[in-house]
Amino acid sequence: MRINIVTIFPEFFDAPLSLGIPNRACKKGLVDYLVVNLREFTHDRHYTVDDLPYGGGAGMVMKPEPFFEAVGTVRSKGPIVLLSPRGRIFTHADAVRYSIQQELTFLCGHYKDVDQRVADHLATEEVSLGDFVLSGGEPAALAVTDAVIRLLPGAIGDHESASSDSFYESPLLSAPSWTRPPDYQGHQVPELLLTGDHVRIKAFRRSLAERMTKEKRPDLWKRATRETDP
Repeated sequence: MRINIVTIFPEFFDAPLSLGIPNRACKKGLVDYLVVNLREFTHDRHYTVDDLPYGGGAGMVMKPEPFFEAVGTVRSKGPIVLLSPRGRIFTHADAVRYSIQQELTFLCGHYKDVDQRVADHLATEEVSLGDFVLSGGEPAALAVTDAVIRLLPGAIGDHESASSDSFYESPLLSAPSWTRPPDYQGHQVPELLLTGDHVRIKAFRRSLAERMTKEKRPDLWKRATRETDP
């Protein structure tokens, strides 16, 4: 798989992509990263990537030409994703869909906005992390990249660990976890988890997952109960 990231801050990705699972997946040959500096596709001595909005208004708008030229050079064959607060919310299902692609390109916006022609005629989809605004698309691109990379076969040594994560195979949140010591400052691990009774432990974890989903994410709980109704 190849992941292309078009950005005015390529250095933003240096450390994150050289650590942990993203780095391990790259070393195993599962993924290649191409971070493209958008300013290299400008044609003035100031490397200008933004301009005033037509119709007036506050803020600056990123110009379309550098994005189109950058993607044209990359020659991306897969989804071209514009990270945008106007996009639909990114989900685990999107991560799965992206993970089976041979190539994936992220467009990172900045300033007030990106020229709408990028969204309409270059990007194949717009994705958002949630109902909030970031200073740029870089943190969102990194988050989506991480969510996708960990799904590649071989990226994580213990696939069973990943399969028990929230959203992986169940609409429920994952059950909470505990580890040693069994008693810390008077706070104890649930006694059942120390018994070795795996049948009861599995049922216990399921009940915790249901309770936490109902309390913390009633929207997910409603969906889960709807899916299980006859």
